[in-house]
Amino acid sequence: MFNLSDLKTDCRHFRGDIPCKPNKQIGVMCDNCGFYKKTDSNILIIKLGAAGDVIRTTPLLYPLKNQYPNAKIFWLTYTPDLVPVNSVVSADVVLKCNFQNVMYLQEVEFEIVINLDKDREAISLMNNLKAKKKFGYTIKEGLCYPVNEHAEHKYLTGVFDNLSKENNKSYLDEIFEICGHKFNKEKYILELDEHYEGKWDIDSGKKVIGLNTGCGERWTSRLWSDDNWINLIHRLTDKGFEVILLGGAQEDLKNRFYEESTKAKYFGNFPLKTFLNLVNKCELVITQVTMTMHIAIGLKKKLLLINNIFNPGEYELYGNGEIIQPHKECKCYFSPKCINPEYNCMDFLFPEDVFNSAVKLLQ
Repeated sequence: MFNLSDLKTDCRHFRGDIPCKPNKQIGVMCDNCGFYKKTDSNILIIKLGAAGDVIRTTPLLYPLKNQYPNAKIFWLTYTPDLVPVNSVVSADVVLKCNFQNVMYLQEVEFEIVINLDKDREAISLMNNLKAKKKFGYTIKEGLCYPVNEHAEHKYLTGVFDNLSKENNKSYLDEIFEICGHKFNKEKYILELDEHYEGKWDIDSGKKVIGLNTGCGERWTSRLWSDDNWINLIHRLTDKGFEVILLGGAQEDLKNRFYEESTKAKYFGNFPLKTFLNLVNKCELVITQVTMTMHIAIGLKKKLLLINNIFNPGEYELYGNGEIIQPHKECKCYFSPKCINPEYNCMDFLFPEDVFNSAVKLLQ
């Protein structure tokens, strides 16, 4: 007879509301289970979005797992599909940010809570969670504020453009610093699901280059002209590369136009897990600072990163890529729309320069 007192609620596998995986798969129970993994504390990471930022936060799992091997790691986010759960280093509980899960987290006792977002919902929640230690950002007098000195540097570069421009630390250096760790080139953790593999007409006998042609509706100051994209595509296909067009719903019409005007291939826009598999077909990805950039890094693809309005030192390419910028200085630092009345800097990023850098990266 199994008794409630036989439950091992401190096991990493125990769920409480549904059967754990060992019970579901082979029927074992707590009194006869060889899969028992004791946990002694809970850690919560709050990284809600954007999706690319969630991906580039995953290296933080390495020092947390190393320092707290018996901790159960929770992660709250808007994009749960991007948080690793089946890798050697993974989160244990991934929760989509909604009212129900926020209510739940307020009743959990945490050893550590890390909030890396400045959003109002994130800083408000941070203030209402129970934890022995907190890192990152909280709310003070209705505004975002650093929890302690570890977050001061990242916080100040976020409120003063002057300091942001002078900053020589990468995003990963900064978030590791926020948590009291030193970044040692820990890699992104990004999982592929073969069940979402598509049937795409890609010539694998050629080197495949993926062009992510958009940059979202908000940051139009980063847009490159249709003429430049088409010029680049002609150069790449004439050189014998297989060019595929990448993007979401916002880039659909643009990519259909490029496909009609060139020899590039466009297969449509896809759900996230399918899109990951499509990017994985590429050897090189050419993109703006977007989610696709972080997907390419996570999949260890060669990367040619087009940048104009951000500090290039923020990005960690792990020695597997190059940042290319316009010949004329961008005067619209962190501005969604171009505010320079004299010229648009993206007109001075030339297709031949992007082409030459791409060929160099693939040699």
